[in-house]
Amino acid sequence: MASGTALIYDEDMTTHKLLWSDPICDIEVPERLSSSYEQLRSYHLVERCVHVPAREGSEEEILLVHSLEHLEVAKSTQTMNEEELKRVSENYDAFFFHPSTYRCARLAVGATLQLVDAVMSGKVRNGMALVRPPGHHSQRNAANGFCLFNNVAIAAEYAKLKYGLQRILIVDWDVHHGQGTQYIFEEDPSVLYFSWHRYEHQEFWPSLKESDYDAVGLGKGKGFNINLPWNKVGMENSDYLAVFFHVLLPMAFEFDPELVIVSSGYDSGIGDPEGQMNATPEVFAHLTHFLMQLANGKLCVILEGGYHLKSLGESVCMTVKTLLGDPVPQVTGEMAPCLSAVESIQNVRAAHKPYWKWLTYEDTSFLQNLSTKSHLLKTANSNPSTEHESKITNNNNDTVKVDRFLELHMKNILFPVPPIKTATTNCEGSEHFLPEHVQLVKEMDKTEIKALVSDFYADLVKEDKTLLSLGSMFVILDKIRKKEVCNGIAASPTAALSAAVALRHSVRFGFQRVLCVFIGDMQMIPNTEDGKMLIINICEKEQNWGLIFVLTNLLLLLKDAEGNDFFSAVLGFILPVAYSYQPNLTVIAVGPNRNLGISGISLIVALLQGLAESRIFAVIEDTEISLMQNVAKVLVGASTPSFGIYVPPTQEKVNRIKALRDQFQQEWKMLQCSGKL
Repeated sequence: MASGTALIYDEDMTTHKLLWSDPICDIEVPERLSSSYEQLRSYHLVERCVHVPAREGSEEEILLVHSLEHLEVAKSTQTMNEEELKRVSENYDAFFFHPSTYRCARLAVGATLQLVDAVMSGKVRNGMALVRPPGHHSQRNAANGFCLFNNVAIAAEYAKLKYGLQRILIVDWDVHHGQGTQYIFEEDPSVLYFSWHRYEHQEFWPSLKESDYDAVGLGKGKGFNINLPWNKVGMENSDYLAVFFHVLLPMAFEFDPELVIVSSGYDSGIGDPEGQMNATPEVFAHLTHFLMQLANGKLCVILEGGYHLKSLGESVCMTVKTLLGDPVPQVTGEMAPCLSAVESIQNVRAAHKPYWKWLTYEDTSFLQNLSTKSHLLKTANSNPSTEHESKITNNNNDTVKVDRFLELHMKNILFPVPPIKTATTNCEGSEHFLPEHVQLVKEMDKTEIKALVSDFYADLVKEDKTLLSLGSMFVILDKIRKKEVCNGIAASPTAALSAAVALRHSVRFGFQRVLCVFIGDMQMIPNTEDGKMLIINICEKEQNWGLIFVLTNLLLLLKDAEGNDFFSAVLGFILPVAYSYQPNLTVIAVGPNRNLGISGISLIVALLQGLAESRIFAVIEDTEISLMQNVAKVLVGASTPSFGIYVPPTQEKVNRIKALRDQFQQEWKMLQCSGKL
């Protein structure tokens, strides 16, 4: 298995700069690159990455996407004086040439291709290329929006040609629409292009009709171009996450890419003068974490925009920390998408319904974006349950205030990485089948276990065999609580009992919100009356307690979530509920009669690592050796196995998930994905 994270940076790319006064272009400065690299240094991330040198992209590589005429114009600028450079720059929308621009742009292309080669050859698992000029606005025959050559588009064509790839996903989270990338691939079903972007009903640059949700691709490429327009500013972390849950991730898992490339613009982050959004840096850690579960972990992140230097640098660092496998910080802010975001989500789903199996039976209809078009709804929009309050009111362009906010914010969310990633105890023979990176911790003394159980869990534990198996669980939970280990895994002869004791033990020792996902026959429910636990049970048959939900007794029963129901259940229900709940510990237990396969359980474990600062405790029936191996691999950071051919859900199963969503979306607002709130 490939491991390691590549980082590509070449100081020469900072020589491209604006030589005259231009109020549109003056934000695209060399410091965007150098300060991001310095921020990576200050977090000691540079030395943890695999250094891959940049190179200049060849003319042949540039011509994979661009016309010869465009290449020749760019080449000719190397010997021009300032007046000539200014004159040729004026032929394009928001672009400037410098004598070094052509070489810098070739370095940006070459650095991007170096990263693709490092990932595809298995030299590294993933990586990031810090490049400029950016690329996603440039078209076959024109520079545009600070971009000369389309780095990401060239990379996709290069990967198809060199490695024979048939399915590439491009995720563009820059705040501007990457219309250049869209134009290049809009008839190509081998590239799935996703972009969210500030749009404001076509009033925001590049102000194109084809940036709206109904531009789904052309010809054979219909359905493979996804535009999510933001029709208001001030979007927050919950809006970005909701789009991933209800649009991007279901499409990505159905598409099953062989490589994921991110057009990684951070002007969609807080403080950026272009985006005027309120998403904080840690959200990019979560988005990166989700994308790492695709394409066997083959992920290439390529810098695009980002014009508030502090916000840009912190967001780059959050992305690289996640690529390196560090625990993901808790996401901040109210977990409730605003009405305008939900309207955009619903419209994208409606536009793409004819092209995607997962949408076949979803209840989708087009909405009129009334929340941002009608003055009649202004009062409703001010309701904090449907609309966000700005973190820094009217001060997104106030650099000093944003800097101060981010300084404090990062101190609050960052934490020391525990010295051990994954712990287990020396259960019989485990050292022979668990991955080498799993560390064995010393078992608890039997007398101690008995004392602990008799004091607090005597009503649950009756047999000695069970009692002794709890010792390892207590030790691992204690080490997770003390932040000595990040996560842990234990085998148990009775997983249901162990889960019940683990939940009670966790709450007793200070965890305020514990999420438990129990797969299989649960057989017993721990007392949840203090409201400190949320239990989601995925089981084959109705348990005799049915579906219970009250404020202090949180139990959700998800029946028969297997095979073709899996993705709609996990992405459309479990993940949104879990993010709405924001636990500070996640317990995943697998008991008898599980109805999910190993790959499904592994993916649930992987996705839920985004929560609770990646604190996960997994308890699995001791007969499940293969499952233990696979879950342990995911916990130490391995990629999740591919699901293979996508099987669409049946109408009955889609309706069942929809009924659950409708029932709980007022309580768990991340479930909202249609305008019918």
